[in-house]
Amino acid sequence: MRNSPTVIMLFAAGFGTRMAPLSDYMPKPLIPVAGRPLIDHALALTDGFARRVVNLHYKGEMLADHLAAQDVALSWERAAILDTGGGLRQALPLLGAGPVATLNTDAVWTGPNPMDTLRAAWAPDRMDALLLTIPVARAHGRAAPGDFTLAQDGRLIRQGNQVYTGAQIIKTERLADIADAAFSLNRLWDMFAATGRLHGVEHPGGWCDVGHPDGIAIAETMLAQHNV
Repeated sequence: MRNSPTVIMLFAAGFGTRMAPLSDYMPKPLIPVAGRPLIDHALALTDGFARRVVNLHYKGEMLADHLAAQDVALSWERAAILDTGGGLRQALPLLGAGPVATLNTDAVWTGPNPMDTLRAAWAPDRMDALLLTIPVARAHGRAAPGDFTLAQDGRLIRQGNQVYTGAQIIKTERLADIADAAFSLNRLWDMFAATGRLHGVEHPGGWCDVGHPDGIAIAETMLAQHNV
């Protein structure tokens, strides 16, 4: 069992419906932002992890071809898409026991590596999940409302001005308690919140949601301003 995650799951199986019509021709993780596919922006944040797993479904062969030269393991969801919870559970044989990091592939970042921020704040004795958040006012490409309130003791409460950025560390044992094949990790978060073990930490840099076409230009502007 691990106390600090050495493996990371990148979610890349979604249909990307908000990204249409661009996603009609390629999976969302291959859509370029600032000259690089979104999946490459995400992979650049995963240095230091011993194993990286990417799940695939929609136009998965295109994504698999792109990843062939990368040191990643593939978790295929061929029959049906399993959402974040079902997808993570299916990938557990590749990830192993213990807490894992997960990262969505439809965002870009500036500032400190978000995965380093999470690992520095992870305290498994009092946390079952640690979510990286950012205030709505600094969440580029994302409109209000937020997802959570970040309490002074670091616990997360549903509704508030903090946006979930798509990066987290999470314990996986309770995935076995859910009978559904496809389900969201929100189910686990609610279980953890009920016992005061859902925590958050704020990303101090920039973040942009690139889940919709307008997000591409917003993200490129954010990256350009950061690099000036």
